Amino acid sequence: MVKIKSSEELIQKHEAEHKCLDQKFHCEPGKKAIVVCGGTGCLSSDSREILERLQHLIKEHHLEDKVTANIVGCFGFCSQGPFVKVFPEDTLYTKVKVEDCEEIIEKDIMDGKVVERLLFVDPMTHHKVAQQHEIPFYKLQKRDIALKGNAEINPEDINEALGQGAFLALNKALHMDPQEVIDEVLKSGLRGRGGAGFPTGRKWQFAHDVKCDEKYVVCNGDEGDPGAFMDRSIIEGNPINVIEGMMIEGYAIGAQNGYFYIRAEYPVAVARLRNAIKQCEEMGLLGDHILGTDFSFHCHIRLGAGAFVCGEETALLNSIEGKRGMPRPRPPFPAVKGLWDKPSVINNVETLANVPYILLHGADAYASIGTEKSKGTKVFALGGKVNNVGLVEVPMGITLRQLIYDIGGGIPNGKKFKAIQTGGPSGGCLTEKDLDTPIDYDNLIAAGSMMGSGGAIVMDEDNCMVDVAKFYMTFICDESCGKCSPCRIGTKRCLELLTKITDGKGTMEDLDELKNLANVIKSNSLCGLGQTAPNPILSTMNAFYDEYVAHIKDKKCPAHVCKNLMQYKIIEDRCVGCGMCARNCPASAIAKTDIVPVGKSESMPLRVHRINPDNCVKCGLCMANCRFGAIIKD
Repeated sequence: MVKIKSSEELIQKHEAEHKCLDQKFHCEPGKKAIVVCGGTGCLSSDSREILERLQHLIKEHHLEDKVTANIVGCFGFCSQGPFVKVFPEDTLYTKVKVEDCEEIIEKDIMDGKVVERLLFVDPMTHHKVAQQHEIPFYKLQKRDIALKGNAEINPEDINEALGQGAFLALNKALHMDPQEVIDEVLKSGLRGRGGAGFPTGRKWQFAHDVKCDEKYVVCNGDEGDPGAFMDRSIIEGNPINVIEGMMIEGYAIGAQNGYFYIRAEYPVAVARLRNAIKQCEEMGLLGDHILGTDFSFHCHIRLGAGAFVCGEETALLNSIEGKRGMPRPRPPFPAVKGLWDKPSVINNVETLANVPYILLHGADAYASIGTEKSKGTKVFALGGKVNNVGLVEVPMGITLRQLIYDIGGGIPNGKKFKAIQTGGPSGGCLTEKDLDTPIDYDNLIAAGSMMGSGGAIVMDEDNCMVDVAKFYMTFICDESCGKCSPCRIGTKRCLELLTKITDGKGTMEDLDELKNLANVIKSNSLCGLGQTAPNPILSTMNAFYDEYVAHIKDKKCPAHVCKNLMQYKIIEDRCVGCGMCARNCPASAIAKTDIVPVGKSESMPLRVHRINPDNCVKCGLCMANCRFGAIIKD
């Protein structure tokens, strides 16, 4: 690999590679290009096998001079994957299987005809949509800042990133004074995307102002929130962009070493990041005297073992140092005394992915996107009870309604929206009254939740909000490091009270105790994990207090979720006596009665069935197997 030794050589390399980009994809002019989604979700659905099959068919049909096939990053529309896209026509095929590859090659590539059956069908118009930008899921998104290059470039080939302008922002920064770089980030209004929303430029300024012989920058890629996959997808799709953001940060504060802290459960992200670092080193874009300047920078990777508390920056630093992942008291803050007691700045993956855009296009261009106090875009992992599950990047200020209904496609099966949990275990549940709230840091906090790192879990009428609070508290109890008593003991007591309520043994006094205990934990815990742990409890008690009361006074779970407060019943007028429920019952809790089904003759052997509640294990198999709607939850 030829080393790039100066700014002039970088620009020449960019121009040379850019000429190979016919419109949006990397290949020789006149060729078609097939790209296959290489995100973790699609890889688990055989997208790697799809790519290999396409490449085999290209060779088999001697089409090497007409088309290329390669892997790219996440397309985001997870519920419709695996994806195959054909350029320059921009034709997007969804839910592709290995056996579909031959038809794509023969019909699209060889005959120039679209494979209609693999196109996305708009559920509102029922029309087939051939191009990605026309699909409603993508229309309100702006996927060219944090998700730059995703679904367009091969994340395993640095040349494709260079063709899209990689390291041009770094080159610009290296011709500026470090303070000018910090001023540009401050002017942009970029706030930390890891959850707290602290102004990124101010963090950099603190570390810049400390005089020290060694400083460090750290990328937090731990991402432990249930249902969150933003940072993982960004690294999987364009690791070079994140490396460049880290290098700009290093130059700005005077650091020569950067550490990526990523959980080991992200093998694809880790492998692609390792490969990207290696390619950068081989090309001279990482190491000593980068682009012929005095700036030297080296990247290192540290793998996390999956501890949620290590998402807290001081616990993360301890983990990198080989210590137990527990938070440190502050002050001193990491910008003064961080990694190995040296000034350190910790930013999460998405924050760093925004930095090259700011330096390349200018602070004003970035600040023109978003709201007054929350600039730019935000990446969300949209999941739960929503039709269009996936990874989205939207301008700050978009409403929750637009996120859930315009992008997410609404609630499946005509169910009613109930709540959306933002911010993961640290966040809270927002309800229908909050749907027109513009999404930004301050608005979400005012509504009783928080931005968090970007998880967004949608819930419908079938979700029990007491059970939701119990789920998150179970997670927090498991992940608490145990260093401070409010979190270690308090969250355990909260879980015990929630379990008591969902078991039907709670009292109204328990609700008062639960709320008081939650406020004590919030006020007295050492780190952000404990301080935000009660948010799911407090937000659900505030918005769904009647559900808590129903569990206690009526001994009922309105959503029929809590097993100890629910039972299955057979409606006699609907039962046809087929016995399917009894044959599938693992506890032998269903038996025939002497009652003849409605409309049946007594001479027939069919009889209405009944469930014995004492033997029922409430597995739900009877209801799942009944084709006549005769079994209900009560």
